[in-house]
This record gives sequence, C-alpha cells and structure tokens, in this order.
Amino acid sequence: MIVKQYIKEFEKLGFGMFVHFGIYSVLGKGEWAKHMLNIPYEEYDKLIPQFKPEADWAEKLVATAKNAGCKYITLTTRHHDGFSLYDTCELNDYDTVAGCGRDLVREFVDACNAAGIIPFFYHTLLDWHEPLYQSDFKAYLQYLRRSIEILCTKYGKIGGFWFDGMWDKRDEDWEEDLLYGTIRKYQPDAMIINNTGLGHQGELGHIELDSVTFERGKPGPINVEGAPKYVASEMCQIFNDHWGYTAEDLNYKAPADMIRDLAICRRYGSNMLMNVGPMGNGLIRPIDAATFGIMGDWVNYFKEALYLPRPCGIEVENKPDDFLLCHENTYYLFCDHLPMQADPNVSLLTSETYSDVFVLDKEIQSIEWLDNGEPVKFEQKDGKTVVTTTPYPWGRSLVIRVAKITTK
Repeated sequence: MIVKQYIKEFEKLGFGMFVHFGIYSVLGKGEWAKHMLNIPYEEYDKLIPQFKPEADWAEKLVATAKNAGCKYITLTTRHHDGFSLYDTCELNDYDTVAGCGRDLVREFVDACNAAGIIPFFYHTLLDWHEPLYQSDFKAYLQYLRRSIEILCTKYGKIGGFWFDGMWDKRDEDWEEDLLYGTIRKYQPDAMIINNTGLGHQGELGHIELDSVTFERGKPGPINVEGAPKYVASEMCQIFNDHWGYTAEDLNYKAPADMIRDLAICRRYGSNMLMNVGPMGNGLIRPIDAATFGIMGDWVNYFKEALYLPRPCGIEVENKPDDFLLCHENTYYLFCDHLPMQADPNVSLLTSETYSDVFVLDKEIQSIEWLDNGEPVKFEQKDGKTVVTTTPYPWGRSLVIRVAKITTK
C-alpha cells in the first residue's frame, strides 16, 4: 500500500473551518438559493454589486478559525452558481474582480499565510452558469481544468482541493485523470478530496483522491482492504441546516454536540471540517463566532490529545461512548457524560464516581486530567485497567474530559 507523507500530515491538522461564501451570501437564503428558488440569472446577478466584503473580512475570519484551534480553512472559490471569488482571467468575467474589483481568494490566502493557517480551496464541479456544462461537456471539462490551473499557479502553496458536484452527472466521464493530473503537475503535495455526497459516505474513489468524506455523518473506520493507497478521512458539518448564510435559519445545534462531533472524528482518525457561512459583508453571525469560540475553549484544554494522537484499537469495555487515542507511549482517555460535583438541590447531575475498564498491555506510570493536572486513580490487575473517572469539580463542565495516561 502506498503511504504519502502529505496525507499523514493532513491527519495531524485535526480540525478545520469550512467557509461557504459567495454572492448568495448577500441574499441570505443559503448557497442553493439560485436553484431552489428558481431565480433567473438576470435577477440573481443583481446581487453582484452588493457583494462588497469588508476590507478585513479575511483577517477576521482567519482569526476566528485560529482561536478555535483550526489548522486549515477550506474556502468556496467557486460554488454551483458559477461565480468565482478569484480572477478567472480570460475564461469569463463572472468573478469578484469584475464584480467588486478584488481578488477575494488572494485576500484569503494572504490572511491564512500571515496567521500560519493552511489554505484549502473548495471548487464546484457542476456549474449552473456556464452553458458548456449542458451543451458541450467535453469543452466544459477543459474550462474546469483551466479554472483549477489558475488556482494552482496564482496563490502559492495550497494545502488541498475539495471538489463537489460529480454526483450531478454520475454516468458522465469526468476525465478525473486529467483533472487531478493538473493539480499534481503544479501542487504535487496538495490533498485532493472529492465529496461523495450524503448517500455515499466514506467510499473510496479514484487513486489520486487522498481522503474519503463523511458529509454531516458520523465517521467510522475506513475499509481499505485491497486498496493500493492509504487515504485519510474528513467529516464536514454545519451549525444549522444550510452551508451558506441563511438569515432565517435558526435551527442551530448545541455547541456541546459540535464538541462531541469533533471528538468522534478523532476517535476514528478523521479530521473535522466545521462550516460557517459569512454574510455578504464577509463577517460571520455572532452565534457562529460564539460557537467556534466555545469549541476553541474545549480545544485549548485538550489540544495535546487532539492533533497528534491516533486510534489505537483499545475499546472501553463498560462505556461505549468513551475511547482511547495514543501517541508513542502516551494514551489519552476521552470520557463523555461525566457528572459535576454539586449539591443535589442545584444540579440534575450527581457527584458519584465512575470507572472505565479496558485492556492495556503496558504498565501505567501515572494518569492525570488534562484540564487541571489533577491525578486520576487507577488500578491494573489481571490484565485489566480500571480508571476511576471522577466528576468535574463544581464550576466546570467541559462536555468531554480527557485524561493523559503515561506508561513506563
């Protein structure tokens, strides 16, 4: 099996931000508004003059991602409406350079590089705007590859490309060898990811693809039996019911659920790509920023356990929601549903102690909670390890608590 170093490095990133941003952000009805609301282009394109992100939109976005613990950001350089956030040069003038006189991808990449965040590019494969997509598919694929070539050559080193939309024409020959070959020619160490969609989560694909995807689904182990190449995995998730900014979507998930999703991703060695949809001015809603902030608080407590440790195949026998990761000779026990020490008159939780039982074939030297450094009681006997997972102290409830296990 071929193992590429850049894929291994991608797995260490752990947590990324997904950004759906385009002229649909002005409308505030989601990234599929053009299609779902049957808006003709003569009406839809009236949004272009209103699409004027604030001068520091990219810096603020990147700062939010960095504070949350994200190591990379994937930006929609062109979504299904065909409008590009980069200079499409001679291809057409359906882009931000013609629209607002700015190359927003350049602004994004510069902000990422300045902050030590790795820029990734989302790019649509289907296109509602380009006539060739319906009239001459072969010619359209040439247009698509030229678009990707521009992104490969104008912005320096890119972490990867994230494609979406092949599911729109499943029976067509997308000439994947030529598409991915374009990237390999200019960006040989870029991750290439092609979203398999809601109905095909975790499926392997073309040999050049470097990661499988789990769109809004819980990741799981990847079946690579007989596969010629090692691949990573990534789950993308949304805060509410849309990817692009939607003013009337109030169906927000709890931050605790997003923290659990991040932990579950790492349980199976997957990265989590957490989406946000900026408004037309490039800023994100306060609730989005706050949720990223809460996730960042959790990451700050437990970052040692988040990026480098990998699945180790050890199951917690008595608590299926708990799990272990390992890095070299150190193990990390992720504990969910722990109570908090409290008077029963002020809390629905109890202050009992609990235990996690698992088999570890190494002698443990010490165990401590990562959030406060307090020691954790344990016993190794008859081949079993029993860890006494004490409740949170009063005033602290972190959703998932992680204990560091140091072995001899």
